[in-house]
Amino acid sequence: MNIKINDVHFTADQKLVDFINKKVSKLETFFDGIISAEIVLKVIKPETSNNKEVELKLSIPSKDYLFAKKQADTFEEALDLAIEAVKRQLSKLKEKMQDK
Repeated sequence: MNIKINDVHFTADQKLVDFINKKVSKLETFFDGIISAEIVLKVIKPETSNNKEVELKLSIPSKDYLFAKKQADTFEEALDLAIEAVKRQLSKLKEKMQDK
C-alpha cells in the first residue's frame, strides 16, 4: 500500500510520520487490496484545544475511496479516531461484498 502524508502549514516530525505509517499499514489486515492511503494533517487555530485535524482517505478497488475526518488534541488521537471510522466502513463494505 502506498501511504502519502500531507502536513499543512507545519512539518510533521519523524516520530509522527512513523506512527502514521505503522497505524495505517495495519489496515491491510482488515481489508486486502487497499491501493493507497492519503493522510492530511492540519493545525486549526493554534493555541486552542482540539485543534489537530486528520483526514484519512483510502483508495480501494471496488469503490473510489473511503474517507474519515477527525479532530482531537493530538494528531495521534485524531488518527486513531479516523482509523476506527475507516475500519467500520471497511467492515460494512466487506459484509456487502459477502452478501452478493
